[in-house]
Order: sequence, then structure tokens, then C-alpha cells
Amino acid sequence: MWGLLLGLCSMASAAHADPSLLQVLSGPGLRGAAVSVLVVDRRSGEELFARYPDRRLVPASNQKLLTATAALASFGPTHRFVTEVGASAAPDAEGRVSRLSVRGGGDPSLTSEQWWRLAADLRALGLREVSDLLTVEDRIFDDERWHPSWQPVTARAYHAPVGALTANYGTFRVRVAPGAGVGAPAQVTIDPPIPYLALVPRAMTGAPGSRASLRVDRLAVGATEQVQVAGSIPVEGKARDIYRSVAHPTRYAAAVLRQQLEANGIRVLGATRRAPMPAEGVPLLSFEGYELARVVALFMKNSNNMIGEALIKAMGRGANGTPGSWPRGLAALRRILGERGVDLAEARLADGSGLSRENRVSARMLVEVLRVADRSFELAPELLASLPIAGRDGTLEKRAEAARDRVRAKTGLLTGVTGLSGFARTAEGRDVVFSLLANGYRAGDRAAMRQVDRFVAALIGQP
Repeated sequence: MWGLLLGLCSMASAAHADPSLLQVLSGPGLRGAAVSVLVVDRRSGEELFARYPDRRLVPASNQKLLTATAALASFGPTHRFVTEVGASAAPDAEGRVSRLSVRGGGDPSLTSEQWWRLAADLRALGLREVSDLLTVEDRIFDDERWHPSWQPVTARAYHAPVGALTANYGTFRVRVAPGAGVGAPAQVTIDPPIPYLALVPRAMTGAPGSRASLRVDRLAVGATEQVQVAGSIPVEGKARDIYRSVAHPTRYAAAVLRQQLEANGIRVLGATRRAPMPAEGVPLLSFEGYELARVVALFMKNSNNMIGEALIKAMGRGANGTPGSWPRGLAALRRILGERGVDLAEARLADGSGLSRENRVSARMLVEVLRVADRSFELAPELLASLPIAGRDGTLEKRAEAARDRVRAKTGLLTGVTGLSGFARTAEGRDVVFSLLANGYRAGDRAAMRQVDRFVAALIGQP
């Protein structure tokens, strides 16, 4: 009883310390919302403002703070995921091998450009032809590509599947531009331009002043994925880029690899198959991806869901070769952060990206994670550098203009859910750590985000 009264008094005194913050939280954009808010002094940890700081809410992509911190603590900022390449034998005098095998190492950041670099490295080793078979292996992760709580899964890029062997974050781009005149077919291109992505362009060029109305559907058809593009784009309109996810990440990665081998003058004559790398054979290449610090920056700045799930599964991979999975990865995250003093006993964790609505964390938990990372010589530089900067880059590039350069924070957004957690510097030069989570507001998401931006503006002392 006394503890409850003390907590209520503490909350009230914090609110009275800066009534402008409480006023912003009561604004129209967050009307009807359940909130969890905590602001503490960065140096001392003194609570400066609190509003239901222990209430557990859906964090959306604020969940990525847990994943990024745990991954940096688990692997270290200079860790590189490795993709192994082997062959049935060393290339012969003509640079020929009968079978080329690739084993995914869980690198979530391999793009077409990096697959080109891998292929160029193989050419430098003398490879010129794969005469029989190209095999790809992705067994270090389990076969669950989408978390069950994400249903219904769509073809949107944010629903990209997770796998141990991937390309372009499991996504591709469709570009639609106006055709030669009204009624003409629109110009439709796909990137990467590979046979695996079978383009079916049906979009047309609309009248001047008409509204662009485009639809891109992705369908798995046999061993390929059909990309259907329909609708219209006005004749004077600008080209539109639309991103979609693939259905089969390993097949997609294999198709991108095959394209880049051929781009480097390495002919692939046989079929492509998903199969384990044979124990017999000759290792050709251990291709190292980006340092984890860079992977985490891509993950956080762009709020890339697939990277988060791959990091969770990588943390969950057993020393005995047990494939990484969501349950094992999240158990590892709890252990890693718990060892550093973050109490997640009351948290509910479903995934690594925050896409699941089953996640439940509080503002206090997120502030604890930020403070633990901030006090760590190993973690602080990379984690802070990965956070979007208000008004400058990432998911805050076009937000919180009043707090430009003075807030570094992770955003979060699902329908009816928003949040912002990070660091801020007030007008008086005081550095604070903060977290604001809001669920169930009556206004739309845009209005709620604007209200959150007003909160950080008030927090740093801007009108």
C-alpha cells in the first residue's frame, strides 16, 4: 500500500515538474491512448518525468532496441557473418568445376552488390564454369520464415521472410514510369532483373491530372515468383518505386548469385538446388559480410524487420549446431540483457523487429536498455550511431523538425501503435534518456506521430 502511494506521489511530482509534457500527452493526437512514459537524467538516472512507466504496451519497432543491444553484446561490433563457398574439386585448367556449393552463414545484409563481389572473388580464384549443379544451404536457421503472430502475412517489404541465405533483405523493387502517351503501356522494370522474378506488366498510362493507382502482387508459381503490376500512372507523373518481399528467400538468393556469377563471366550450366554442402570437396572462399556495427546501423536507421529476425535467430543458434529459432533467440536475448542488468522478467517477447502485436514492454524497460548500452564502452558508440537523428536521417528524417540534431531515437509504428525511445539534449544542455509508448489512440497514426514529435519538442524546451 505504502509503495503504491509513494509511486503515485512520485508520478505526480514528476508531472508537476514540467506540466508542458503532461499537457502534450493529453493532446488530440494521443487522446484515448494508453501510454507508458519515462524520462531520466542521462548521467545520474534521476527520474525527471514519469507517466505509467511500468505499464507494458506493444512497442512496435522500439523492440529493435533490445535486439540491437543484445546482438552487439553477443557478437561484438566487429563481428562479420561468413558465407562459405566450396566445390566438388579445385577448378581445372579451363576453370571448370562440376558442382559449386554455397552455405549461408546468417548474414542478413547481403545485397546484389555484395553477391557480385563474392562472384568476382571466385573469378579471381580461377573459376569460369559450373558444369553440373549449383547448390545452396540455409540450415543454420530453422525453416520458419514468418513469425506465426504476423498473420496475415502480405507481400509488403516489411513482411520479408527470414532465412540464413538471403539477398536484398528478401525484397525487390518495381519501378513504374509513364509510357509514350495516354493509353500506352506504362514502363515497368524490376530490380534485380532476374528470371526468377517473372514480370507481368499490365499497368497503363493515364490522362493528365489523373491519380496514380498501382498494384503490385507477388505470386509463387512453381520454381519462380510472378510479379503482376496493374493500374495506371498519369502521363506527366513521376516514376514510382514499389518494394515487395519474396516468398522464398533461399531460392531468391540463389537466383541473384547465379546472375552475378554470369555477370563475372562464370557460366552456370546446370540446375540450382537447395541441398547441404557436401562434406567432401574443396573449400574455395569464406566471404565476410559487413561488420555488425554497420548491419545494426542499417537495421536501426531504416527499421529493417528482416535484419532483426535474422539477428534473433543468429543469437539462438546452438554451439552444437542446433538451428537458430525465435524461441532460442529470444531466450538468448533475455539472458544477454539480464546479465547486464536489464530486468525483462515481466516483458513478453515474440520477435526481434517489433512487428508482432504480442510483444509487451514498458518505457522503463526501454530506458534501462538504453542506459545499459550508454554506460558500456563496448556498446555505446555503435548503438548511439545507429539511432535515427531527428530531422536528418533514417525514420526521423522528415519528423521532429523542432528537435533537429538534438534527438537520437528509435521510432515505432503499427496501426494504432506508436513510440519513440532514445536520447535528447534540452535547451539547458542537459542530456536525458526517454521512452514514450502509446497504444489505442483514437486519432490516426499520422496525428499520433505528430503528437509524439510535440512531446520531444517540449522535452528539449522548444515551442
